[in-house]
Amino acid sequence: VNTHTVNTHLEQWAAIYAAAPGEQLGVRYLAQGHLSRGMEGGREHVTYLNEFYSKTPQRLSKYSWFGNVRLNHFRVPEDAVLVRWLLTVSRGSGLNCGNQNITVHFRAGAPPVINPIDTAFPNSTSVSLAHNLTLIIPSGQSSNVTLFNMTHPKAGDWFLAAHLPKDEGKIEQQGLSSCSYLFQAKMFLRRAADLPILQYNIPLYQTLTTTAPALFKIFVPEFSSRLDVFILNCSVKLGNDCGLSITVGSSTLKQGSELKQNCSGLESCSASVLIPPWNSWLLVMVETSQSNTTIPFSISANVTGALSNTSISMRDQPGLRANSSEPMCMKSPSVFRDEQDVLSLRFIVSSNLTVTSDLPTVITLEQSPGDSGGTFVVQLNLNTSSLVGGFAHVKACLTPTAPLLHLNRSQTCATGLMQGYSLSVSSNESQALLRIPFPDAAVWYLSLQTVCNDRSVVRLQLSVSACIDDCGPYGECRLLRTHSYLYGACVCKAGWQGWGCTDGATAQSYSRQLAAALLLTLSNFFFIPPIVVALYRGYHIEAAIYFFNMFFSTFYHACDQPGVTVMCIMDYDTLQFCDFLGSVVSVWVTIVCMARLQDPVKYLLFMVGTLVISMAMQLDRRGLWNLLGPVLFALVIMVTSWVYRGVKRHQCYPPLWRRWVLFLLPGIASALIGVCVYVFAQTDSNYYYTHSIWHVLVATSVVFLLPPREKHVPPWGWTNKICSYKRCKNEKVEHYTDT
Repeated sequence: VNTHTVNTHLEQWAAIYAAAPGEQLGVRYLAQGHLSRGMEGGREHVTYLNEFYSKTPQRLSKYSWFGNVRLNHFRVPEDAVLVRWLLTVSRGSGLNCGNQNITVHFRAGAPPVINPIDTAFPNSTSVSLAHNLTLIIPSGQSSNVTLFNMTHPKAGDWFLAAHLPKDEGKIEQQGLSSCSYLFQAKMFLRRAADLPILQYNIPLYQTLTTTAPALFKIFVPEFSSRLDVFILNCSVKLGNDCGLSITVGSSTLKQGSELKQNCSGLESCSASVLIPPWNSWLLVMVETSQSNTTIPFSISANVTGALSNTSISMRDQPGLRANSSEPMCMKSPSVFRDEQDVLSLRFIVSSNLTVTSDLPTVITLEQSPGDSGGTFVVQLNLNTSSLVGGFAHVKACLTPTAPLLHLNRSQTCATGLMQGYSLSVSSNESQALLRIPFPDAAVWYLSLQTVCNDRSVVRLQLSVSACIDDCGPYGECRLLRTHSYLYGACVCKAGWQGWGCTDGATAQSYSRQLAAALLLTLSNFFFIPPIVVALYRGYHIEAAIYFFNMFFSTFYHACDQPGVTVMCIMDYDTLQFCDFLGSVVSVWVTIVCMARLQDPVKYLLFMVGTLVISMAMQLDRRGLWNLLGPVLFALVIMVTSWVYRGVKRHQCYPPLWRRWVLFLLPGIASALIGVCVYVFAQTDSNYYYTHSIWHVLVATSVVFLLPPREKHVPPWGWTNKICSYKRCKNEKVEHYTDT
């Protein structure tokens, strides 16, 4: 993240800053120090700091899986009161580009969970889709600049994910894409440097104006069950209604992240948050609906503790008051955090955990920011052999930031400002499974309590993995990175879709997979005729290269198949490299061979070209110039050689019309048709037969384009090896015969 403090950015953000709602009056912006102060009645109220963050522009891709998303990671500090994202989408090169939609998703705490192509999620997976915004670039414009405002954002990690609409399956050669789009996100941040702190049971006198709300913050200690914020009294010059409202919490773009209470009249008013987030600061905002007035008021807060046992005592927490009407304890077993690898984590609890009906059992699970890029898996198993009475029912609730302590009541699995995830096991269904993709980076609490028996024994399996079930048999789990942040996603094969590659609505049948594998592999046998022709005409090096290409192309496509029709004789990356290398080198040696150079020069070009092509393949295996560069250079060599021979002999080269009509023109036509099929006709759905056609056409073109055998070179065959004599070889160089 680059923090921009230079003056070149001030003009760009001046209009953004000036457009802040409710901030035009009484605010002075000091650009040099990035400080501004709100003024109330001639006295200073709150000091604000303005910060700028920017990300590097990224090229957008059409969406087929989460790896196509361009993820931007921002960090919002504590006491932030305003965040503005400047979203810029610009159109790059391309012809006939129409209207284009770009979708941007927002989420706090973890990467956004999205489903733009409406696929099914795996069973037992709980998701909450992220807030999204659609940007449109009309056909006549080259860019779109959109401003997204949010007041009082939640502190911590924020993620923006941008992508183009659904990928239609068109396979585009790298470097020949029709239209390209760049996305850049910039963040303007305004935070308060000296927010007033609410002390418990100590009233704080404030004066509220209509130009800006009154902001406070309050710390919620651990083991708190209730937070109350009071407006003790207020006064207004005209009328008998202050029109105040109290808002507790910060915005996460989800429902329930903030609690708002409207007050009426001049009497006291309160906003209560049941089970507030533990060990965290909460923002408190007081506003008025009155206009052109000043309202003095007094505000106070109180927090209630939920626990009164010896092991976990609320007396150790400053400002925590016991709830005498409902004293309660809880069991908190020890948890061992076992970090095995990147996005591979286990929480180890006692193998047989006893859950009772009188006290809740709370498991504390700390998720670090590095764990939010995986999938949180909770599996609950009831030990039916230890049941007393033959029936049991255990309820569980998984919540972030604070636990639910009363599971035997008919209440939802949610805390004051966060929604939870419920599970249950019983004698009839002894196993429960919950998967949460991209869990929030927070302390999670798993509360368990039996509701039909005195006690039950359960077994817990708690873990974080990169992908759901390692993406199953029809997917591959890949670890992705944006700057230093890592996250996992599934790339699916054989027509399977979804977050875990479990949606088989468009899945390929076994017969289709087998047909694709056979076509893509057996079509490489069309290189046998070029190998035979090359051997017969004395081009032994060329024949060896064609065999190399045929061998590795066959086994690369056998290994590259999706689904179950797969066979890999060696590492996939090695097979891919050898296939790409063999394809380009085959084209290179064929065109150089057509130039009819002297053997030392020809073999030197073979070797140098192969080395350069190998280097290019290692740099960018799918680059357009990896094939186009050697082809153009070889064509220059061939044309130069042919022109030289034509000028020297005072006739067209090759001189015979039969060579042009029966060999060169059919070979060139076959090669051009193959290139057109390869570049313009391939899609994901027809790849298995269009790419097979490419194999056939390229192999056919080699048969036609290979030059005839030199007159002094004998045909390669087995008869010479049987006979005991040795034939003489004509070493003349300048005599060539074209037939």
